[in-house]
Amino acid sequence: MHPPIPFNARAARTLREKLGMAPGHVAYGMSASYGMTHITPDHITAWERGVAAPTAHELNALAGALWCAPSELMDRPRTLHEHRLARGIAADDVADATGMSREAYQQMEASGVWRGDTGQSARLGDILGLEPRDLVAVTGREGELARLLTEAVSTRWQAHFKEIAKLLSMDKRDLKEPLRAMHDEYQTLMAATLMRASANTAAGEAGQSYVENIVDHFWERLGA
Repeated sequence: MHPPIPFNARAARTLREKLGMAPGHVAYGMSASYGMTHITPDHITAWERGVAAPTAHELNALAGALWCAPSELMDRPRTLHEHRLARGIAADDVADATGMSREAYQQMEASGVWRGDTGQSARLGDILGLEPRDLVAVTGREGELARLLTEAVSTRWQAHFKEIAKLLSMDKRDLKEPLRAMHDEYQTLMAATLMRASANTAAGEAGQSYVENIVDHFWERLGA
């Protein structure tokens, strides 16, 4: 069972009002065009007040009634299921595009555990238009990325950037500067803390803090 959709109530109300529609108009549109005969104006009002949220099917129908993409009615997607909903793509289409059985894909989406290989992961990113950060998150590879980044900044970054590029399905050339900068940043931090009083404690705390947030540091550097 999927968690509740990150529905953006304010966006839904803003879009409705911009179109000059009353809750009843939206409910009628969902019923007439999408077969959502159970939807009433009270449903629309409850969603816009944030006291309830539409299901996946209701979200798609609501988007159609408001002439917008599902992503415009959602906060930032977090899971594979949510990213697919935001794109308005059927689960079967994602399964076909990634070259796996529909049953296998649906099980992965329901469990939140991605088991596709490197090629399937890359195709998943393509069909859903995922940024590298989102692709790593939905395929459960943040832990592996953190391990590689920690090794890169604490040893020789040149020995790890190819493996990181493969993990992210990115061009190695795009990673050289961010990894070099992170390595220099970490080494400078460690050198400075080692010169202070209670060096071991200070260095350990500073290094631990950097490592704990190393994935965030990486995305910030990559974006810059």
